[in-house]
Amino acid sequence: MSEIQIINPATEAVYSRHSTMDQAEISQIIENMEAVRCKFSSTPFSKRRDYLRNVAHILRDDQDSLAKLITNEMGKPITQAMGEVEKCAILCEYYAKEAETLLQPEPIKTEKHKSYRCFEALGIIFAIMPWNFPMWQVMRFAIPNLFAGNAGLLKHAPNSLGMSLAIEKIFKRAGFPAGLFRSLIIDVDLAPFVIQHPLVQGVTLTGSNRAGKVVASAAGAAMKKVVLELGGSDPYVILEDADLELAAEQCIISRLSNAGQICIAAKRIIIVDAIYDKFEKLILEKAKRYVMGDPLDPQTNLGPLARADLRDKLHDQVKHSIANGAECLLGGELPAGKGFYYPPTVLRNVTATSPAFTEELFGPVLCLIKARDEAEALTLANQTEFGLAAAVFTQDLKKGEHIAAHVLKAGCCAVNSLVASDPRLPFGGIKQSGFGRELSTEGLREFMNIKTVVVA
Repeated sequence: MSEIQIINPATEAVYSRHSTMDQAEISQIIENMEAVRCKFSSTPFSKRRDYLRNVAHILRDDQDSLAKLITNEMGKPITQAMGEVEKCAILCEYYAKEAETLLQPEPIKTEKHKSYRCFEALGIIFAIMPWNFPMWQVMRFAIPNLFAGNAGLLKHAPNSLGMSLAIEKIFKRAGFPAGLFRSLIIDVDLAPFVIQHPLVQGVTLTGSNRAGKVVASAAGAAMKKVVLELGGSDPYVILEDADLELAAEQCIISRLSNAGQICIAAKRIIIVDAIYDKFEKLILEKAKRYVMGDPLDPQTNLGPLARADLRDKLHDQVKHSIANGAECLLGGELPAGKGFYYPPTVLRNVTATSPAFTEELFGPVLCLIKARDEAEALTLANQTEFGLAAAVFTQDLKKGEHIAAHVLKAGCCAVNSLVASDPRLPFGGIKQSGFGRELSTEGLREFMNIKTVVVA
């Protein structure tokens, strides 16, 4: 048994300590969970719906304290943390309203007397979740799966263990039976043991590409269903006829919210040459409005990065991008003082060989890329191994929709808007950004046995 310390990223002080679990304790938790899940499987949908609504009520009642926990553990500005808690309440209400209908058997016409598909819970689902949206990422896995009759086993990021335990308590308070959702306080080296456990039936990971490959390999070796939501290098394409004020505002909000620690943020902003200078000026004006400060202050719009190593990696990527020919117009320097802060940074002349183009920069860095014309802009947009999100800005809505639907290669595409997850819409990526979907109907059914029944 060891201890995990959580460091407040704004003060660098130890915020909390947590003792880790060993294999014997994990095995006992899993065995108890399966017994609880089997008993819960007979709980009517109406009761499960009540539990989800209870979760929503608790989230809103405890919004202040939960948001403060998020801020103290990973540095998110308090107003943004409040928004994250509210979004989770909306998620609960969506599935409370829609999930029962989405899980009803669906008749299929064949020559047989009766044919249909139905949906049966798989069992215990193991979730490995990140720190950047420490409540939202967990809830969007847990809410649909618990309603569907699965059990949830969570390994949260080491700097979000307080939130991990808080979520477990929320489900219990809402009426879900104790043990149906549990938080594991473990080091990463025990994750394979959990994946291989015979009672664990599926694995979901939100995290880095590197972590995704490790988890996918372990899950594949154990013949377990897996969903991966990995990183991105998301292109936002600004065409000549775009509303530049709107486009710049959306790019800034997308990139600087949560200190840029968003997998679907505007990481590569590709601008056609004809309007490049005007757009660059707008970006600089808007980026300068973001000022680093105490994340617990409601006036702060840019908090620290979550950990020191994350800031160090980001700064190295910025330096290497500059060495590769990029020009730094704003920021790019490590600030003095306590906290893992990184200033709003704007890079231009970013080329296709630059780390800012080829890698995911997880922080408040805007990368401006000039394209000769629309054709080159769209080519550059797709010139990436990732495929999580993309956006295009144009006042020709018909053309914009065609580009989003048929040209941009990503799992989530938007026209004249930043890309954001929504409980009503499926969410996930392609290529090195992962596979499988969360949210909406697809997220509800990912860890269900879609069973075919034929009656002759």
